[in-house]
Amino acid sequence: MSERAGGSRRLPASAWVFDSALALLAAGLATAQFVSMPADRGVPGSRFVLGYGLVLLHTLPLAVRRRFPGAVLALVVASGLAGIALFLPPFFVGPAILVAVYSVAAYGRRWVSLAGLAVAELGLAAVPLTRFEEPLDWLVWVQFAGIFGAAWLLGLFAHNYRAHAARLEERTAELERAREALARRAVVEERLRLARELHDVVAHAMSVIAVQSGVGAHVADSRPEEVGKALAAIEATSRSALTELRRLLGVLRQDGEPQASLTPAPGLANLEGLLAEVAKAGLAVRLRVEGAPAPLPAGLDLSAYRIIQEALTNVVKHAGPAHAQVTIRYRDHEVAVEVIDDGRGVAAVATDGRRGRTGHGLIGMAERVAVFGGDLEVGPRPGGGFRVAARLPLAADRR
Repeated sequence: MSERAGGSRRLPASAWVFDSALALLAAGLATAQFVSMPADRGVPGSRFVLGYGLVLLHTLPLAVRRRFPGAVLALVVASGLAGIALFLPPFFVGPAILVAVYSVAAYGRRWVSLAGLAVAELGLAAVPLTRFEEPLDWLVWVQFAGIFGAAWLLGLFAHNYRAHAARLEERTAELERAREALARRAVVEERLRLARELHDVVAHAMSVIAVQSGVGAHVADSRPEEVGKALAAIEATSRSALTELRRLLGVLRQDGEPQASLTPAPGLANLEGLLAEVAKAGLAVRLRVEGAPAPLPAGLDLSAYRIIQEALTNVVKHAGPAHAQVTIRYRDHEVAVEVIDDGRGVAAVATDGRRGRTGHGLIGMAERVAVFGGDLEVGPRPGGGFRVAARLPLAADRR
């Protein structure tokens, strides 16, 4: 048998309302029976207040029968025996005890449920001991004992049904989570397949364009008529590749993802605007440029800008009150960017100095640098603060 509901389980408001109404109804019926007792069987005046209190003590605890089923049953049995000892009619205790017996089986733990049934049966057996002047009717006692057992079995059935329904609901939730995980996995696998197709399309198109452009350059002087054929082949290949790229990128776009902005991708030439935005956030940044600025490939220019942007964002988020310096170094075969600050630094830094924190920002920086075969260094500075430095080679002959 599974663990019983109750105890610390939070009950819905409807359960509290129903149980409270049930307790008030039982109290009203028992009070009406108590007040309307015949005069020859009535309670002496000195015991009337006590009897009225026992009636309420016998019925009102049913309002918390789901949360404290064992305690409610014990209280109902004890107050019922006390009421019978005061010459209340035995049938007045019947409804409340039946509800309590049902509740201890439906909402109590296993040992509480069995102990509650035993207490109810023993309480029933003790009824004749409180009425010495009346003969004991064993047939009636057996009938009431059977009714108590039936109420207990009904509560046990309700508990088992509720537990089975809970297991089914949990299993359904698990299956739904598994289905969603499989769907996500299928989407990821499909996107990887499309990414491989995208790579093949680009690689093939660029190879054809490179070959045809080389042929055109080679025969430009000796056979000018071949140049037009090469240019036509380049045009057809590039158009076909662009069409295929649009199709594949359209599939790869996330659901609900906004359409790409028509604004040109930012680069190092847009740093002034970025530094102005950072200054509004309270971070003073100084820009330093070494070497003569030169035009950069679009992808490398964007990656350098994004690295600086992410580094400054981390300073704003994690460094506290600080100053930062951005340094850009233009060299013959590479461009290097460095962002340093004098804030409180970051505690979690990898031992190899390459992946400072495990956040997505620094991981994204590393991926951008890896695309161009460069180097990324992140970590705390000896004098305090944090440093991000990236080197991006300009050479295009990497494989």
